Amino acid sequence: MHLVECPRDALQGWPFPISTSDKIAYYRTLLDVGFDTLDLGSFVSPKAVPSMANTDKVLNVLEDEGLLTKDGTRALVIVANERGAKKASNFESVNDIGFPLSLSESFQQRNTGASIEEAFIRLEKIQNTCVNHSKRLVVYLSMGFGNPYGEAWHPEMLTDFSHRLNSDLDVKVIALSDTVGNADEKTVEKSFSVLTKELPNIEFGAHMHLHVTAGLGKIEAALRGGCLRFDGAMRGIGGCPMAQDDLVGNAPTERMVELFTQNGLWNVANDRAWSQAQSMAASIFADH
Repeated sequence: MHLVECPRDALQGWPFPISTSDKIAYYRTLLDVGFDTLDLGSFVSPKAVPSMANTDKVLNVLEDEGLLTKDGTRALVIVANERGAKKASNFESVNDIGFPLSLSESFQQRNTGASIEEAFIRLEKIQNTCVNHSKRLVVYLSMGFGNPYGEAWHPEMLTDFSHRLNSDLDVKVIALSDTVGNADEKTVEKSFSVLTKELPNIEFGAHMHLHVTAGLGKIEAALRGGCLRFDGAMRGIGGCPMAQDDLVGNAPTERMVELFTQNGLWNVANDRAWSQAQSMAASIFADH
């Protein structure tokens, strides 16, 4: 079981500024919990995501403190092009470089300013950078379960995109993203079941967005389908503005930890750090 904590996803859309020092303090604690991966920043245009403009400063401090090499927690950053990948590759402690590829032509343009085919060209360059610098490419298939644009979507698209990413670009980690929170449990389970059987050499992940009143049905459905990599964010903060619903956010890490622990799938490595992380998240993401 690989549990990915995504403070980057939570913080980038948070409407209240978080200082660099507070962000670093929060990350220090999260790194002690025992997550498989910490999605901690991005190298994209600071105009597009101003809250991530200090990613290099954050990484420099965490590297200097030696915190990104202990306990096996991998550091992941998001990029939108080769330029961002090269910046990320300058940091020895960055293990994974993520790229958002969409099944929706409209969302790909809106999110990265490129068509899907142009995004594949970018991905080839990003993968070359990753290979040359011993980084792992993680591709997020956004709008993985449909979209609000009225564009065609069918389950085979997930299979087709995954095969192409694997055969053409040798991508080994693909996360299916329920970008607008519209996935249903049956589709989630079937999608992961088909993909994990057809492409057993790929680590498939679930980046689910849930309504605040929803249970973890979609998480459990992904589990039944064979998914063993899950993204979450403390308190369920973050998500996608395209959901057009402020009550739809990331899968809450606290609830996933409870579910996975009860089922013997994952355990917190440091209970004290876990308790502190929850307290810090409550403070950082307090109601304003």
